[in-house]
Amino acid sequence: MVTNGQAVIDYGSNFRIIPINDLIRELQTVIRDRNTTRSDFVFNADRLIRLVVEEGLNLLPYEETEIVTPTGETYKGLRFVKGNCGVSIVRSGEAMEQGLRDVCRSIRIGKILIKSDEDTHEARVLYAKFPDDISKRRVLLMYPIMSTGNTVIKSVRVLKDHGVDETKIILLNLFCTPSGEGNFYSSKSHVIFPTSSRSSGDEEVPQDGSFNNRNTSSRTKSFWTEVFWN
Repeated sequence: MVTNGQAVIDYGSNFRIIPINDLIRELQTVIRDRNTTRSDFVFNADRLIRLVVEEGLNLLPYEETEIVTPTGETYKGLRFVKGNCGVSIVRSGEAMEQGLRDVCRSIRIGKILIKSDEDTHEARVLYAKFPDDISKRRVLLMYPIMSTGNTVIKSVRVLKDHGVDETKIILLNLFCTPSGEGNFYSSKSHVIFPTSSRSSGDEEVPQDGSFNNRNTSSRTKSFWTEVFWN
């Protein structure tokens, strides 16, 4: 595969770029523009998060069901198979929590805090809190920007240590670098990985720090702007 004149490795069906249309390109354009105002940046980032979350939900299993409409007709439809939860990688992943709650109001959400060494980029776990029965659940793992991939690799290991089946983990991501996705799949991961953007170069992806503190309300603080407005 070739993107923007550069060869791109195919990592198989688990790595999925969500269908790109003019709306998504417009959102990405606003987000990448250094002249975008803070409020427009947050507004468009939250919209893109919602689209990625919806794509992740589409990858969860459904089962057939029958309901009765207000007119008394029987309708054959679908419903989620129970047993899903979210896990955000602190802090940047917390910015995606509201987007998940907007479409899954009662979903349970756990957290992982990973600290990477500034020199070696080695990741270590500082905190992990999950639902008690997480080993029986499918996990929507939230991490908006993947640069080196080390933090996600460590987070997946922590989930596996808690009994989670790796094939039941869906990584919700907005931007990833070539080196990040390469490192991630070199770990032989079976995680399903939908993203809105596979950049042709590492320099095109915002730094992970850009997904940290912005909103002062009770809602999770929006993360993007630290890199642009610090």
